[in-house]
Amino acid sequence: MIETGWSSITGVNIIFGLIILTVGRKLFWLFVGFIGFAVGFHYGASVWQLQSQLLLFGIAMLTGIIGAVLAVFFQKIAVGLAGFAGGGYITLNLINLLGIRLDQLAWLPYLIGGVIGMLMLFFIFDWALIFISSLAGASLITQALTLSPGLELGLFSILVACGLVIQTVLYRKSVPRKEKTNYS
Repeated sequence: MIETGWSSITGVNIIFGLIILTVGRKLFWLFVGFIGFAVGFHYGASVWQLQSQLLLFGIAMLTGIIGAVLAVFFQKIAVGLAGFAGGGYITLNLINLLGIRLDQLAWLPYLIGGVIGMLMLFFIFDWALIFISSLAGASLITQALTLSPGLELGLFSILVACGLVIQTVLYRKSVPRKEKTNYS
């Protein structure tokens, strides 16, 4: 996680991460808003080198609100943006978990992960949303904690598995019986 001197952001990341991890598919607009917040906070701190915690939080809130509004009123655009932002964010987090430092080329895996995330959401929306929101929720939680790399990767894997199971169970309960037989 980016060190900002603001300890309460750790709690916010964990709460956002748990919500995204467990109900990201069900509350799509909230997932998009949280992703917008996380991306705004991360890039406000690292790319724009913002020192003001209030300004950093304001930018993160603004990007989150924009994402949530897009999700409600312009779902197809929001799906593409959420898939791109989520895929890129997850890719960079996975690269970081593996201990790979890219420096100047960080945009390339973000771009590749973003395109993959966007395509996944367009073609297999529900299952991709379950997968991406589980990865994003686990990323937010593990970034908020200060753990050894091996422990962080293990916790990340466990959280992703839990998110996939919880959201799959919730999704299966919400799909009418007739649809289940068509796809199962």
